[in-house]
Order: sequence, then structure tokens, then C-alpha cells
Amino acid sequence: MPTPADEIIAALRAGHEELAALVRDLKEDDLLRPSGASEWQVSQVLSHLGSGAEIGLATLTAARTGAPGLDGDFNRRVWKRWDAMSPAEHAAGFLAANEELVEAYEALDADTRATLRIDMGFLPEPVDVATSARFRLSEFALHQWDVEVAFNPFASVTPQAVTLLLDHVGGMLGWTSRPQELAGREATLLLRLHQPERTYGLRLGEKVELVDAPAQPDGELTAPAEAWLRLAVGRLGPAYTPDGVQVTGPVTLDDLRRVFVGF
Repeated sequence: MPTPADEIIAALRAGHEELAALVRDLKEDDLLRPSGASEWQVSQVLSHLGSGAEIGLATLTAARTGAPGLDGDFNRRVWKRWDAMSPAEHAAGFLAANEELVEAYEALDADTRATLRIDMGFLPEPVDVATSARFRLSEFALHQWDVEVAFNPFASVTPQAVTLLLDHVGGMLGWTSRPQELAGREATLLLRLHQPERTYGLRLGEKVELVDAPAQPDGELTAPAEAWLRLAVGRLGPAYTPDGVQVTGPVTLDDLRRVFVGF
């Protein structure tokens, strides 16, 4: 039976193949199009994914070899080099760097996938392979959407990624939300999702958090799970909102769009 690490690594491979098929055919003008990420062109999204893959590979390699964890200077050097690349180099560099990272995850044997601990640098302690790979999948799947939506306004986050990320959205809300946008208003919504089905409580107050489904909610947010995932990271603008997203109660969908600014 596949483990969580196996499933996430398989999703990283599938996502890479899908995005790489698009990127290989992009021309210069395509790379300069606005992406789904605010203020970034397509090439800048690919630069972010490529530099992230390079850092991710170095982090994984350090864990496998027992080398010291990376410091901030390493990351800054990588980002500086990628920032200096041309749009065409961003595309080519992404294809190479992300392939290398996915291959490195795929090369881990079953025992290593179960026992290896990886120092991510921004967490209080090392994490297992599944957690490390899930962080990458979260970044990759949403930025994949950023690129694809530049060419297809009906693009969506892949169902495989949605299923693997959905139950971990709560851990991102501290980074992706601005509760101050509600100007002191508080509410707890029943969050009712489908494809796949989930039910949570969404508490809006001094902080934004997922809680158990409330027995007496102040309102309700009903949505496809994919749309909720994008809303939580600031990617559910009016032009990209599918049918079936409904909000009732003391806050509106526009309120939630202002709260969830994403990354």
C-alpha cells in the first residue's frame, strides 16, 4: 500500500510532467504574460519554482549526507542568480531544476522515505519525507495554477494535489490571512466543501483558523474543495471563481478575498 510520502512524490511527478509540457512550448511573449500570482509574470513564477527546487534539492541532499543544514546566505545566493536570468533562462532552468528535485525524491528507497528527517530551516525541528515533500507540493501545485491560468482562465489546481493538501490548509492560514481586514468583526462559518467532501469551522477573529464544525454557525461557506484551497492562498479573484461558491452570514466573499492574501 502506498505511504503518504509515496503519494505526494507521485503527485510531484505528475505535476511536473503537466507543467513541463506547457512550459516547453512557451515563447518569449508567453513568458512575459501576467500570471495568476499578483504582480508576477509567468517567467517570474517559473524562476520562483526553479530556485525553490534548487534549494529543496540542496536541503534534501544535506539530510541524506548528514551535512549541516543550509543557511540564509545559501538561499540568497540562489535567488540572486535566478533573479539575474532572462525569461527564457527561467523556463529552461525550471525544467532542469524541478526534474532534478523530483528525481531525487523518487530515488529515495522505502526505508529512507520512512526514516529520513529533513531540516527545512524555517521549522523548529526536522520533518519526515512526507512533510517535506508536501511543503513542495503545496508550493508547486499553486504556482502551477499561476502559470496555467495565464493561458486558460478555467484552470484549476489538479485534483490529486487538492486531495493531498486539503487537510493541511489550516497550517497555512497564519501566513496567508490578514484578520485585521475585518476591522474587528468576528464570525464562525460552517465550511462545507465537496470534491472531495469535507466539513470544518472557519473562525474569523483576532486570528483565522480552522476548527471543528460549529453546531450553530454565524454563516456558511460552500465551495468546491479546489476553490477553497485557492481562496485560502489568495487565488480566488472574481474572474477565477467557479460556480458553486456561496457565502451566507455576516461576511461576504469579497470580505474573505481581502482576508486571504496568500503568498
